[in-house]
Amino acid sequence: MKTLMRLFCLCILLALCAGGFVGYEAWRFLNTPPTSPGEEQLFDVEPGTHLGKIAEQLEKRGLVTDAGKLVLLARYKKWDSRLQSGRFQLHSNWLPERILDQLVNGQPVLYRVTLREGLAWWEVARILEEARFARADDFRAVIFDPAFLRHYGIPFHNAEGFLYPDTYLLKKSEFLDIAAARAVAGRLVDTFWQKSARIWPGGRRPNTQDLRKFVILASIVEKESAVPEERPRIAGVFAKRLSINMPLQADPTVIYGLGQKFDGNLRRLHLDDPKNLYNTYKIPGLPPGPICSPGLSALQAALAPEEHNYLYFVAKGDGGHVFSTNLNDHNRAVRQWVQIQREQRQKEKTP
Repeated sequence: MKTLMRLFCLCILLALCAGGFVGYEAWRFLNTPPTSPGEEQLFDVEPGTHLGKIAEQLEKRGLVTDAGKLVLLARYKKWDSRLQSGRFQLHSNWLPERILDQLVNGQPVLYRVTLREGLAWWEVARILEEARFARADDFRAVIFDPAFLRHYGIPFHNAEGFLYPDTYLLKKSEFLDIAAARAVAGRLVDTFWQKSARIWPGGRRPNTQDLRKFVILASIVEKESAVPEERPRIAGVFAKRLSINMPLQADPTVIYGLGQKFDGNLRRLHLDDPKNLYNTYKIPGLPPGPICSPGLSALQAALAPEEHNYLYFVAKGDGGHVFSTNLNDHNRAVRQWVQIQREQRQKEKTP
C-alpha cells in the first residue's frame, strides 16, 4: 500500500514538474525576444502561405525563437487564418505576440499584387484599382500619354504589351491620383525592359520595327497557347503565314479589337467585320499593336519561332493543339475538336 502511495505521489510530482516546465517554457517564449538590441527586418508573406510555413520562415530569420510555439499562440488567439500578405517591417527584439499582431493587424510596408500573363491593359487597370494602387481612369490616361510612351521607348499608341506580368510589391498611396498611376505604370514597364534584356539577340534592344513585330507576335502567341512548350511552334505557324502573305486568322486579335464590350461569344459577324482594325481574318499582316501583356516565354518564342511547314492548329481538348500542314488535315482536326466539345457539353447536361 505504501509502495502504491509513493508511486502515486511520484507521478503527481512528475506531472507538476512537467506542467511547471511547460509553463516556464511558454512564459519564456512569450516574454523573451530572440535578440537584444536586435535589428529591423523586412519580411514577406506570400498570398496563401500557411501559418506553419510562415512560422518556420520567422524562426529561420531570427524573428521568433520557436516556430511551433508561435503556431500554438496564433491558434490560441484565433489569428491563424487572419495573416495578411505583403511586405512587413518587423524587429528581432519584438516579442512573439507583437510579431503576430503586426502580421495580422499592422500595415504592410508594401502590398503584393499579381498580374498574370495575357491580360489586356483594361484588365490590368481593373486589378490595380480593385487593389487600390491606382484609379483605372488615371492608369489609362498614363499608358496612353505620348510623353510616357516616349520616355519608356514604347513604339505604339499605348503601353499594351509592355505592362509586364509578374508579382509585384507596391506601395499604396494615401491619395489615388495621376502620380500614383504613373508610378505603378512605370514600374510595370521598367520590369518589362529588365526581364527582356537578357533575351534580345546580341544583348541589344531591337530597333523600332523589329520591336513592334516581336511584341505584337508575342502577345498573339500568349493568347493562343496555354502550353509553354508549344509556343515556339505556334509562333512558327504565324511566322510562316506572314512569309507567304496568308492572313493570320487569329481569334484573339478579333476579340481584342472588340474591346471591353466583348461578351464572350465570338460570332461570324465579328470575323467578317473589316472595320475592326484587329481583325486578322480580313486585314493581312500583324494587327496594329499588341493584344495583351506577354510573358517571357512568349517573347522568346516570338524571337525564335520554330521552323516547320505547319500552317494550321486547333485545340485538342487537353490544353494543347493539333498542328497541320494542309487544310484537309486541319478540317479533320477541327471536326474532332467540335465532337469533343459536343461530348463535353452532353456530360455537363447529364445529371
